Amino acid sequence: MTVTAPPVPAGVVPSGRRRPAGRRPRRANGGQARYGYFFVGGYTILLLAFGLLPTLYAIYLAFTRNGSFAGFDNFVRVFNDYRFLPAVEHVAIYVVLWLISLIVFVVLLALIVHAIRVRWLGNSARFLFYIPGAIAGASSVLLWLFLLDPTVSPASGLLKAMGFSSLVNVVAVGNLPVVFTVIAFWAGAGGWIVIMYGALNNISTDVMEAARIDGAGPVQTALHIQLPMLTKWISYMGIMSLAAGTQLFVEPKILSEATKNVVPEDYSLNQLSYLYAFRQNDFSGSAAISLVLLVVALGLSTIFIFRGRLFDRD
Repeated sequence: MTVTAPPVPAGVVPSGRRRPAGRRPRRANGGQARYGYFFVGGYTILLLAFGLLPTLYAIYLAFTRNGSFAGFDNFVRVFNDYRFLPAVEHVAIYVVLWLISLIVFVVLLALIVHAIRVRWLGNSARFLFYIPGAIAGASSVLLWLFLLDPTVSPASGLLKAMGFSSLVNVVAVGNLPVVFTVIAFWAGAGGWIVIMYGALNNISTDVMEAARIDGAGPVQTALHIQLPMLTKWISYMGIMSLAAGTQLFVEPKILSEATKNVVPEDYSLNQLSYLYAFRQNDFSGSAAISLVLLVVALGLSTIFIFRGRLFDRD
């Protein structure tokens, strides 16, 4: 015989005492929520001060001139500048090379490191990949100035075998997209390899075991299981790297000063925007270039978001 307890009337707690009317039970995680608001609030303040407000001010400058509404005149003037299209071409070639090399080699290296079963060897590999990312951007460019100079570089034999006899030959304008891609990959790929490695660790061991039982080899497992499950992370890497790639400034700026303008001062769009603002005293034109970069970056990021199903729930 089964005895069923009668239902507890609404408003009565298990001890038999009635809860005061209109009083809700205290949430156990109320303190955590307050701490969450505190940390998010700090970020929100910084985002408004150094992100949203400067963007709104740039939009204002881009559509005005000397305090008067100018419509699209600033954009037309910038587009007609003989330096604008070459700068667009330089940045576009660099971003394409940078994204392709990053996505291909980061994912490949992460898969290789994840496949290493010797613990100390895998840890050492991740550590070595991550070290270059600890060097600041300007410092890494200065280091590469030394490495790319055939007269002093430890890789001088390789550079001379490729036909380069001086730093000026190496940093010729036609070689710069590849040079900047190598520098950016060396400095930034290690952190993404560690992130991808962590994403690979999140794949269920049951799924991996089922693939092995079905006879899938390492290549088949990578193509049909690991890569599809890394899609969101690859999209996220693409968005962040795209944002960084379009802001090319430090590398050509330092190379330009080190080579006495062998690398043009207006090589990238950010450099051209800098010249507009601080050489020509034309902040409206500088803001117009910045706004063009923002719109292009947002458009391309949107493609990554939807093609990579970044916000889809599993």
